Order: sequence, then structure tokens, then C-alpha cells
Amino acid sequence: MTETRENRLKRLKMRSMRRGIKEMDIILDRYADDNLAGMEEAALNLYDDLLQENDQDLYQWVTGQRPAPDRFQALIDDISRAISG
Repeated sequence: MTETRENRLKRLKMRSMRRGIKEMDIILDRYADDNLAGMEEAALNLYDDLLQENDQDLYQWVTGQRPAPDRFQALIDDISRAISG
């Protein structure tokens, strides 16, 4: 059964705000609120993949402590800009 866009957005939003560490809850919840509804399918697919990554790695990528993998770098840059703005 195929997931509707509405259900997918709800699932991604929930996964964004229920992470392993509070900092990532705050960062990704805010980003999801501001961006998910306007994303194209390819961007949603990438974001969905990103949410499967370890929170410790995500936090280090978003804060610039470590470089993100190439496939996620543009998305991580976008998330980083969103939290600094």
C-alpha cells in the first residue's frame, strides 16, 4: 500500500521531533515545520533517508564539527542555515 503525501508528511514530522537527543528534536522539528510541506518528492526521500542516520552524527554534521556525507551535504547546509537564522 502506498503512503499518501499527507501521511508521509505527518510521519516525517513525528520522526523529526522524536529523536534520540533533545538538541536534534529541536533542530529537526523546527526545520520540518518550516520546510516539509514545500518539498518535492526527491527532497522528501533524501530527508527521510537523513532521519535514519544516528543523532550523534547528525548533530556533528549540522553544527559543523564533522563534514556530512556528500549525498546529505546540501540538506545539512539548509538545516544549518535554518537554525542559525
